[in-house]
Amino acid sequence: MTQTTTDRPAGRANGAVVPVLAFAGIVVAVMQTLLVPVIKDLPQLLDTAPSNATWVLTSTLLSGAVATPIMGRLGDLYGKRRMLILSLSVMVAGALVSALTSDLLLMITGRTLQGFAMGAIPLGIGLMRDMLPREKLGSAMALMSSSIGVGGGLALPAAALVAQHSDWHALFYGAAGLGALSIALTLLVVPESPMRAEGSFDLPGALGLSAGLVLFLLPITKGSDWGWASGTTLGLFAASAVVLVLWGVMELRVQAPLVDLRTTARPAVLFTNLASIMVGVSFYVVSLVLPQLLQLPKSTGYGLGQSMVVAGLLVAPLGLTMMFTAPVYARLSAKYGPKVTLILGLLIIAIGYGAGLGLMSAPWQSLVISVLLGAGIGLAYSSLPALIVGAVPASETGAANGLNTLMRSIGTSVSSAVIGMVLANTANTVGGVEIPTMHGFRVSFLIATGAVAVGLLLALFLPGRRPSGRPQLRASSEEDAALERAEQVLRGFRGRVLAADGSPVARARVTLIDRRGRQAGATLSAEDGGYALGVPGQGSYVVAVRAAGHEPLASSASHAGDDRPVDLDLSLPGRTVAAP
Repeated sequence: MTQTTTDRPAGRANGAVVPVLAFAGIVVAVMQTLLVPVIKDLPQLLDTAPSNATWVLTSTLLSGAVATPIMGRLGDLYGKRRMLILSLSVMVAGALVSALTSDLLLMITGRTLQGFAMGAIPLGIGLMRDMLPREKLGSAMALMSSSIGVGGGLALPAAALVAQHSDWHALFYGAAGLGALSIALTLLVVPESPMRAEGSFDLPGALGLSAGLVLFLLPITKGSDWGWASGTTLGLFAASAVVLVLWGVMELRVQAPLVDLRTTARPAVLFTNLASIMVGVSFYVVSLVLPQLLQLPKSTGYGLGQSMVVAGLLVAPLGLTMMFTAPVYARLSAKYGPKVTLILGLLIIAIGYGAGLGLMSAPWQSLVISVLLGAGIGLAYSSLPALIVGAVPASETGAANGLNTLMRSIGTSVSSAVIGMVLANTANTVGGVEIPTMHGFRVSFLIATGAVAVGLLLALFLPGRRPSGRPQLRASSEEDAALERAEQVLRGFRGRVLAADGSPVARARVTLIDRRGRQAGATLSAEDGGYALGVPGQGSYVVAVRAAGHEPLASSASHAGDDRPVDLDLSLPGRTVAAP
């Protein structure tokens, strides 16, 4: 499928929508690092073995990975705001379950429900695309995308402070309160998007993807405990490959799939998703290394001897810098495009990790690393949704960004497993306790640098911005934005939707269907009946029109696949007529 350039914005949002949606993203991200300050104490707190306690973290990761693409698709079909509120409500319920128990199974249940909220981030990005004018969309999506890192970075010192001076269950009460506040603000401020995808929910596809993801992520998160060469680990990896291949074959045959793999295979989407994995890997390395280095005692010879709270404060600029990078990204992207900002962000990350190899001997040096990496990761994260939104139609924004968020989660999962294994294999045993070494920390930074290098290579394959001989228009109103988008359609169909008496028909839904029967684009006609639809390439299409008070129209049309638009007026009811 291709992007429909006239399908946004469908409604008008007030100025509070962006901060409210970004706040929801930050609240969701808090769930990922909420227990980092008490990780080492979890076996004692839950009265269980260390291998069992790790499920408290693994369960959140798995449920978040499964829920993200599913909630994105449900949002496209039934309303993104509705699904956003559902995601946050499940998170609040999970936080309350965890707050009221010290039983392992109930804690895992609560943490699983908390991970369900990860779908809120792609839903928020989808709402922004549907409602915001073009000149505000770039910085808004950048802030929403960066909320993953912002929430994670800010949660570390706050959670450390609570865990150090209060009962650890207070962490979950705080999370539930933040979730409830986010739900209330969303209900009061955020309108529902009128954009809907065609088709129904692909339940077999959801089950197949869920099974494949669990089978893949489970050995990644538990491989160091089970052994990477064990039969269980290798068997689960093999099973995941089989399930995901069968799932892919099934999705290609479904008329309304959970994930449109043909769209996913387009270079702009494919290389963005692959680069997202590398960005996820690089982001999580610093979160695993710096807090441990800062808290190790000075008696080790390299530890910096800081308290839990101070360590959290020194790492917090990672998230703060990501948040302040959003407006910078918007200006850079407007001038050079999101591909260039992604490459710039990856270069800054590489510089940060490269410098970090020699900046591990003083607490202030951790602050420098955090700021550098925060700026690079902020630029990279901000670029990802813009690249995805620019390559898919608005009716698939939620599902496509859900898949992209999933790719980042896979990156953090891989990072957690690999860095955990490296630190464990390079650790020294002192008094029966394994202590990470400086060698392990430096190897971890080198792995992050390698991931960034792979990400840079992938980013170079992304399609560049199409050159234009005229200056880019800046829309100042919804009507101007509609005119701008119509002017920018260089390849596709354009014209007007007219009634039988020749009067224009506003808000008629115009859908482009390819020869395989799949939706290739959709839009609503403007007040003057004007519409414009991009096409993915040469071929025959069906243009279908529906409008209140008129009989539907479906007519065949062909496009040569070049950059010349085909003028086509659509008369309701009646036949398609050539535009004058």
